[in-house]
Amino acid sequence: MQTRALNHWFGAGEAKKQALYDIDLRIARGSLTVLVGPSGSGKTTLLTLLGCLREVQDGSVTLLGHELHGAAPAQTMALRRRLGFIFQAHNLHESLTAAQNVVMGVQVRGRIDDAPARQAAAHVLGLLGLSDRLDYLPANLSGGQKQRVAIARALVGNPDVVLADEPTAALDRDSGANVVDLLKRLGRARGTTTLMVTHDNRILDRADRILTLEDGRIVGDEARGG
Repeated sequence: MQTRALNHWFGAGEAKKQALYDIDLRIARGSLTVLVGPSGSGKTTLLTLLGCLREVQDGSVTLLGHELHGAAPAQTMALRRRLGFIFQAHNLHESLTAAQNVVMGVQVRGRIDDAPARQAAAHVLGLLGLSDRLDYLPANLSGGQKQRVAIARALVGNPDVVLADEPTAALDRDSGANVVDLLKRLGRARGTTTLMVTHDNRILDRADRILTLEDGRIVGDEARGG
C-alpha cells in the first residue's frame, strides 16, 4: 500500500475542513503497522481511504497495485473483496450463529456456503478461542466474544490486506494479544498486510511499525522489532 501527497476534506463551502495533509506513506507487504494518535487526528479517515470506503479526492493511493484516485466503482468493489475489515462495532447478524456469521466472510468473496466454508469458519474461530461457541447466537455471546467472531469473519477469506479500527478495544489483555499475534502469523505465512488503528498501548510492542498522526499529519514513524 502506498499514498503520495494524499489530502482529504469534509464538508463544503465555509464548513469545509481539511482532515489529512500531504500523507506520504508506504506500507510493506506482510507487515503489521499500527496507527496511533488522539481522537480526531485522521486515523480512521486514512484507514477508510486505503480500504476503498471513501473516494480519494486529492493525491494518490495505490492498493494491491491499483491506483484508487479516479478508479471505477467496479474496480474498487473488486479490491474490497480482497480486504478484511475489522471495526470496533462488531456488526454481527443477530439471527445467525457465530459460525454462520463467519461463513459470510467466505460468501462475500464469491464462494458458496458449503462444508469447506463451515470448516474454514470453525478453524479460524478455534484459533480465536471460540471452538465451543460455533453455534451460539450473538445474543448469547459476551462483548469480547462478539468482537472475536467479527475478527474471524474478516480473516476467514485469507484477505491480502487487513484494515482494523480498534480491534482489541473490547478484548482482555490475553485475547487482544492473541489477535495481534494471529495477524502477525498471517503476515509471515501468507504475506497478509495489516494496518491497525488503536489506542490500546498493551499491543504496541507487537507492531512492526508505529505511525503517529496528529491534526491530519504524520508526526512520528517508528520501526519496531515486533
